[in-house]
Amino acid sequence: MAVLSDFLAAVNQIAAERGIDANEVIEAVEEAIRTGYKNNYGTGESLIVEIDKDSGKVIVYADKKVVKSVSDKATQIALKDAHLIEPKLKVGDHVQVDITPEGDFGRIAVQAAKQVILQKVREAEKDAVMKEFKDKIGTVESGIIQRMDGDNVIVEIHKATAIMPSEDRLPNEFYKSGARLKFYLKEMHRTIRGKQLIVSRSDPKFLEELFAIEVPEIRSESVEIKAIAREAGSRSKVAVVSNQDGVDPIGACVGQKGIRIDNITDELKGEKIDIILWDKDINTFIINSLSPAQVGKIETNKDEKTAKVTVPDDQLSLAIGKDGQNVRLAAKLTGWKIDIVGESGKDLNKDKKDKEKKGEKTKKKSEKSSKKKLKKTTDTKKLSKKKVKKVKKKEKKPSKTDKDTGKSKKE
Repeated sequence: MAVLSDFLAAVNQIAAERGIDANEVIEAVEEAIRTGYKNNYGTGESLIVEIDKDSGKVIVYADKKVVKSVSDKATQIALKDAHLIEPKLKVGDHVQVDITPEGDFGRIAVQAAKQVILQKVREAEKDAVMKEFKDKIGTVESGIIQRMDGDNVIVEIHKATAIMPSEDRLPNEFYKSGARLKFYLKEMHRTIRGKQLIVSRSDPKFLEELFAIEVPEIRSESVEIKAIAREAGSRSKVAVVSNQDGVDPIGACVGQKGIRIDNITDELKGEKIDIILWDKDINTFIINSLSPAQVGKIETNKDEKTAKVTVPDDQLSLAIGKDGQNVRLAAKLTGWKIDIVGESGKDLNKDKKDKEKKGEKTKKKSEKSSKKKLKKTTDTKKLSKKKVKKVKKKEKKPSKTDKDTGKSKKE
């Protein structure tokens, strides 16, 4: 009979220190011993393993059916033998028979118990850490870069291992092992190995939380962020409004000498941030969203949620932005489709289409000219080869004069 009294004492101590339920560990040890018994003794009967919590004794029982004549010793017991255990038993009843082996079974029990307790400790520690983050999803925490795992970044946050997938990274950011950065706790995934914490630096909510950290007026709700349009690592637009008289929402976000916005920009590795004044009037909001460009006139269609904005010709490129970024972010911020037109009648979409057509035409022309040049070079090469062949043939055939001069020389 195996005795695990010392081990049980250790289990109770570890359970108390690590915040693990000791009963769960003991149940897992019992299951491990049952599996070890089957593997070592090759028995197929239904086994029940019990560990006495006071003495630490391990007892293995086999559930057997009471029969008149035994045909399978592993699952059946004779009626007369069953009466020795319990006199009231009759044919068809089930009885638990003690089949605890002697010898090295104690070693098997201890080995199984060790493996289970280590596994349970790891699982319990991971679950305890993950429970800590359950209420922190949607907030920002500092973490340390551990390593790269393919395109994913492995991050350590308060003893928990988190993953930042490639789509949640900043495109212009290099992640060096040991570097400390802020991360947005995005969600908790359930995987085969347990719960997995996912973090992000490209999520628009990360930017919102950074503003909440730097701007006390946002935390006190006297200033509110109404909308965010973000192209992570490049540029963002943040629409804010004041909920309290006398509070300038843009000034509050910028801070004295720009210190607040500078701290956010530094954390995002130079990402440009435009702070826009939100307005319930959509026309005013669209005009504000196109900042820093000045708008001349605006026409809106509320049914289709489209806006045609006329700007001075010298403001056209500013309103559009580099690669259309300014108008694209303004459209994301407002949720409206915005067309930019110059005062002279230039249409952004038409200009783009014309440029694309011109580009296609020039490409086709260049391709055709390059093909013609290739043909010419191949033709000239062929001609030169033919000429070389003719010259060689001529050199092989000597002329009549050459023959005569040869004769005269011999004479």
